Amino acid sequence: MMHTEEGFIPVTGGNVYYRKTGDGPGIPLLVLHGGPGGMSRESDPIRELGNDRPVIHYDQLGCGNSDRPEDLSLWTVERYVEELGQVRDALGLEEVHILGHSWGTMLAAAYLLTKPTGVKSVIFSSPCLNSRMWERDQREYLKDLPKESQEIIERCERDETTDSPEYHKAMIEFYERHVCRLLPWPQELLANMARSNKSIYGFMWGASEFTVTGTLQDFDVTDRLNEIDIPSLFTCGRYDEATPKTTKYYASLAPNSEFHVFENSAHMPGVEEPQAFANIMREFLNQQPR
Repeated sequence: MMHTEEGFIPVTGGNVYYRKTGDGPGIPLLVLHGGPGGMSRESDPIRELGNDRPVIHYDQLGCGNSDRPEDLSLWTVERYVEELGQVRDALGLEEVHILGHSWGTMLAAAYLLTKPTGVKSVIFSSPCLNSRMWERDQREYLKDLPKESQEIIERCERDETTDSPEYHKAMIEFYERHVCRLLPWPQELLANMARSNKSIYGFMWGASEFTVTGTLQDFDVTDRLNEIDIPSLFTCGRYDEATPKTTKYYASLAPNSEFHVFENSAHMPGVEEPQAFANIMREFLNQQPR
């Protein structure tokens, strides 16, 4: 059984929860969870890599087991970037690999563009690096849903009734195609989604995956990906919200990148293909200087 350490770290606005798994000899891996408003998963297969290197998860402020202040001024990319640096400092991560998933890739990119020292590689898992491209891709997927579901989603978004049961039912169809294709969904995934901070999601993103109205609506780092010259791995699922076409495009903009598609996954390869996901991450990280 691998050694596990848990605790809390003071950051701007409150305290964040962290969990460190393993004490392998390699450079530690720091994991940035998705959302915004999501949380880390206790059963994340990435924890298997603890024999190779310490694997650190943390719940961003307002999320999961961390403090949940209600100050809207805290929910900015800039403060989350500052928080990431504070987590690194508190845990003494002078050298580190970073893995971001979904919204965590936005955070990873924004952090790397501040030119921090000591980051040896980065993994963009199911990336969103241009909000409008993400919105466009989801709109294309929406066309594949049954006509009735399309009409419900469009009407509820127009009427601002996205908390209605019919909207929720229509969205489940979308989620089962493009978020997680395992049926039924694992209990942990359902529980974590129920605990997600919907206020942060709504403030930073919007009402749904299809329409970006929050503070992230103009997020776009595509014209600066050429500045991320450390080894980078871009991955997605074949049916991912982060489409293979768009993910491959992002990878083409980074000068030292690799690209991989998980053929039997949507947006959650770590849930849908956990062993394959862990294997690809281990292979990439073990190629880097330890």
